[in-house]
Amino acid sequence: MRYGQMKLKKMTFLGMILAFALILSYVESLIPLPIPVPGIKLGLANLAVVVLLYRYGWMEALTVNLLRIVLSGFLFGNLSIIIYSLAGGIVSFLLMILAKKCPAFSILGVSVIGGIGHNMGQLVLAVLTVQTMEVAYYFVVLLAAGTLTGAVIGICSDKVLALLPKDEDMNRK
Repeated sequence: MRYGQMKLKKMTFLGMILAFALILSYVESLIPLPIPVPGIKLGLANLAVVVLLYRYGWMEALTVNLLRIVLSGFLFGNLSIIIYSLAGGIVSFLLMILAKKCPAFSILGVSVIGGIGHNMGQLVLAVLTVQTMEVAYYFVVLLAAGTLTGAVIGICSDKVLALLPKDEDMNRK
């Protein structure tokens, strides 16, 4: 396969993953969670980020992650949601990259660290925004939520990666 064809195939795949992540963000915005803690979400769109992190690498995953956060914020949220999502997304992503480099962590562990990191990034921003540590009382609930949602996304990511075609031209470790 020629370089141009490989690049086109990869760009098409990345575009489809971005569209998939936006659809998951929309679906998630329609699901009311019966939890009285602000900011807890299922994190369905993070499935795309974890899959890309393992399928291609950090650059492609980061690009799609940032595009998804900004686009879904404009489409289904507001500026505040974009800012909090970026804070959580960046912390989460950095922690996932570090965890992925450590052989002790499987895709499940990397995803759980990402889920917890996302909540912690948002919590730190909330503390800085309202200038009080009282919001830190949410820490335990956010830790549990990040662990649970991260585990579900990790399991799903592992299943999706197993189903994707093994196209060696598209893979980069």
